[in-house]
Amino acid sequence: MRHEQEFIDLLHARLTELRAEAEAGMRAALAPTGSGRQALLERDVFVAERSGLLAAFDAGERGLCFGRLAFRDGRDHHIGRIGMRRDDADRTPLVVDWRAEVARPFYLATGHTPMGLRRRRHITTEGRVVTALHDEILDLADNERTGHEGSDADAVLLAALDAERTGRMHDIVQTIQAEQDRIIRAPHQGVLVVEGGPGTGKTAVALHRAAYLLYAHREQLARRAVLIVGPNPAFLGYIGEVLPALGETGVLLATPGELFPGVTATGTDSPEAAEVKGSAAMADALARYVRDRQSLPDPVTVIEHEDGELVLDAELADRARQYARETRLPHNLARPYFAFRVIDGLTAQLADRIGADPYGGPNFLGPDDIAQLGKAIAASPEVHRAVDELWPVLTPHRLVADFLAEPAHLPEADAAAIRRDSGEWTPADVPLLDEAAELLGHDDAAARAAAEAERQERISYAQGVLDLSYGSRTQEFEDRGDEDSEVLAAHDLVDAERLAERHEETDHRTAAERAAADRTWAFGHVIVDEAQELSAMAWRLLMRRCPTRSMTLVGDPAQTAEPGGCGAWETILAPYVGERWEHVRLGVNYRTPAEIMALAADVVRAGNPSFAPPSSVRSTGVRPWARHADDLPRATAEAVAAERRDRREHGRLAVIAPRALHPALAAALPDASAGRTPDLTSPVVLLDPRQAKGLEFDSVLVVEPGEFGTSDLYVALTRATQRLGVLHSGALPPGLESLV
Repeated sequence: MRHEQEFIDLLHARLTELRAEAEAGMRAALAPTGSGRQALLERDVFVAERSGLLAAFDAGERGLCFGRLAFRDGRDHHIGRIGMRRDDADRTPLVVDWRAEVARPFYLATGHTPMGLRRRRHITTEGRVVTALHDEILDLADNERTGHEGSDADAVLLAALDAERTGRMHDIVQTIQAEQDRIIRAPHQGVLVVEGGPGTGKTAVALHRAAYLLYAHREQLARRAVLIVGPNPAFLGYIGEVLPALGETGVLLATPGELFPGVTATGTDSPEAAEVKGSAAMADALARYVRDRQSLPDPVTVIEHEDGELVLDAELADRARQYARETRLPHNLARPYFAFRVIDGLTAQLADRIGADPYGGPNFLGPDDIAQLGKAIAASPEVHRAVDELWPVLTPHRLVADFLAEPAHLPEADAAAIRRDSGEWTPADVPLLDEAAELLGHDDAAARAAAEAERQERISYAQGVLDLSYGSRTQEFEDRGDEDSEVLAAHDLVDAERLAERHEETDHRTAAERAAADRTWAFGHVIVDEAQELSAMAWRLLMRRCPTRSMTLVGDPAQTAEPGGCGAWETILAPYVGERWEHVRLGVNYRTPAEIMALAADVVRAGNPSFAPPSSVRSTGVRPWARHADDLPRATAEAVAAERRDRREHGRLAVIAPRALHPALAAALPDASAGRTPDLTSPVVLLDPRQAKGLEFDSVLVVEPGEFGTSDLYVALTRATQRLGVLHSGALPPGLESLV
């Protein structure tokens, strides 16, 4: 214990040195030096690197070292959250990053396959103090004893599982199990599906996989960023500290409703509307709706012109429309081709009228004359209005809003389910906006022209500065009679274009920040939690975000509850990768005690007798209970008060109830945190089953379970790590009868 404490003290002293060096480097970089573009760029890059280092150092402060590996060949390595080296000529490692290859035996070695290990030590700390050691002997010939050997290899894991919850997920680097480690370090190319029931650690595995990939493929993924998609804002808040604690901050976390830049989806759909909007048929309906906006005159459009009326009829417009469609460009990008053909047709019409020989001879107008007529027609406001009417410039927001106001190309029942005149965007609208953006495209020709004009203006200004510099130097030399001086000035070293470039603003945002603002960003890797809940339209959006199909999908089809959720992995992946995906399953439940898991399994088996739940690794000896109550809010308040009085002082309790009961329950539980994004660190939290997905609490009260569907009830019952109670005024659903 003394030796390990001395080593931990050494580590923290070294960490203090490294932090001071990084802070000094940042201060020096931020001090005013040069103002050239290269100097500013180098400064910003240096500051970004040092900021990342400081974040990693701050993350490593907690649990700086948690393990030690003693190999048979004499090698000895301490394992921690971040790697650290001594300040010597050889840069000798002090502590090895848990993601390094040499650290793998900490997670994989067994007595049967020791991987060269003699001894594996788990080091438990509180702050900077070593509080416990747990040694595992993997070489039976090792006669050295420390007094910290334990026969139970799972003691450290069980202690972590039994610890009180804080309302935030923590990393599991100290307790990663072998099956989890193999998934975390799996090759990142292709699609990996990680399936697991409640409490199997699939979310933690996915987050640690993100940290590992950023470590193993730093250069590639730091440039393209990693996207992690979670089911709701509460869940993202719950997992938000895991990756920073592992020293990784360059990851974008988002819900499906946050994946269209500039849109915050705060509205709510009915289950029927969400299911219709999420169906694959919506892609075809929107595509046909866009084609509807590429219309024809009925019967003709008459355009006033100084040389007489021009007639844009259906035949001319249809030829122009077919030409534009044959380009296969998105609607807005194909529009100029439509306009060009319309202008060409009107120009030919006008040329035939003006230059026609009354005696049947050739047209009197030459090519230059016809070109001038075309320019005049192209500049005509009336022609522009006609083109806008037949082939308008559309935005995704306008197109989807118009479509939802009067849905087309859908069965009437589906159209009625999604019809609305106005309102806030909903999560199910976001994939529709993304699909619309893909169908419409973005014509940035005007923006590019404006940017080029601004660039030319900067170059012109820079040239003026150089001319002034040259004139000033020439006059100075003439005054001195020294016209042959070889003193260099600005105009000798740089031309106007280079000088202008030095004053251009450079985008120094992180890859994750730039990705969040760019709908067309291609991520290096995408991780999706609760993947079974996403709709077919949501998958179209995500697949566009990851054209390389480098993805980790995490979920449990048995917990599918969203009306538009795909559920089956084959349904999700077949349209995009066929059968080219890998499937692994986590079968051990680390969260839910056996007593609670058996009850939750009975609920699912009531409708699916062949259901096989994950196996719980522990039992608490505390059976779930149920109580009938006519006044549910009062009974809930009493149960919460009893739980907080009689049980753990610092634990977390969740009340999971149907959304319709939340107002009454919130009034009865004034100290509970509730709403769209509740504070999960609060001692008592009020949730509905969808909000509770992926979360865990010491105790859970499920209120009125008869109002839940099977999947929602299964989720609600499996959130507890210690105790579970059920309150009901109506009949208990199938599977819960054993509680009576």
